[in-house]
Amino acid sequence: MVPNTALQSEKEQYSTYLDIEQSVSGTAFETNGILFISCVGGPSYIEKQVRGILESQPGLSFEIWSGHEEGSMFVLLPGQSLDAVHFQGLLLKQRLGEIVTDFVPSITLASFAQREEITQQVLKQMEESVNNNPAGDIHIFSREELRSTRSRVLIVEGDATVREFLQIRLRMQGYETIVADNGLSALELIEKWEPDLILTELNLYGIDGLPYIHHIQQLNVSVVPKIVVLTEQRVEQTISLCFQNGVDDYITKPFSPVELDARIRRCIH
Repeated sequence: MVPNTALQSEKEQYSTYLDIEQSVSGTAFETNGILFISCVGGPSYIEKQVRGILESQPGLSFEIWSGHEEGSMFVLLPGQSLDAVHFQGLLLKQRLGEIVTDFVPSITLASFAQREEITQQVLKQMEESVNNNPAGDIHIFSREELRSTRSRVLIVEGDATVREFLQIRLRMQGYETIVADNGLSALELIEKWEPDLILTELNLYGIDGLPYIHHIQQLNVSVVPKIVVLTEQRVEQTISLCFQNGVDDYITKPFSPVELDARIRRCIH
C-alpha cells in the first residue's frame, strides 16, 4: 500500500504545477519567463527577500509559488524575454548573496515563446534540473532537455488510493495517463486510446489473470502495448506464465516508486 504521506506530497507538488500552468494560460502575454530558485538550507525569510527585490523594480509583474522542497520557489515573469529573465536571475543571485552571508541560491531559468510550452512536465524538469547543476549556479533551461515524446500509459488498478498515486506520479514523470478500475474497461480503453504501456494489477473485476493478459495480446491495435504487471501475487508459477504470455515486467506490491519509474522507462525506451 502507498503511504498517505507520499500520496499527499505528490498531490501537493502536482497541484503547484497545475496552479502555475493555469496562471500562465490567463496572462495577457504569449511570451513568459520562469525562474526556479532553490534556497534549500537558507533562512526561512528568503521568499520574502525575493519578493522585495522583485517589487523594487518599477513595472515588473511577477507571481511566486513555493516549490516542493522548503526554501525553493517558482517565479513567473509574464512578457519577459530570455535576456530579461536572465537579468532577473543574476540580480536575485547578487542581492540574496549580499543579504545572506556565505549563501548563494541555485537558479534554473527559461523564457517560453508560447504559453502552451509551460506544462507541468516542464516545470517538474526545471525543478529537478537544479539538483543536476553545481550549487550556486544559474542554469538556462533549454528545449533540448525536454523529453521528445510523451508516452501513453494506461493504469489498471482496483484500489482507488493506489490508482490515484500512480496517475499523479506518472503524470509528473511526463507521461500521458488514463485509468481503468477493472479488466473489461481496460480492454475497451486499449483499443480506443492505444497506450504505449499498460501498468496493471492482475486481480481485477470482470476479467483478470492470464485470460486478461491473453486478451490484450489479441486486441486490434496498430502496436501491441508493453505490459508491466504491478500486483500482490507472488506465486512463481504465475510470474513465469506472465512472462511466457508476453508480459514485459512484473513488480510485486509493496513497491518502490523510484524502482517503478526506472522499470517503466526501461520498458518504454
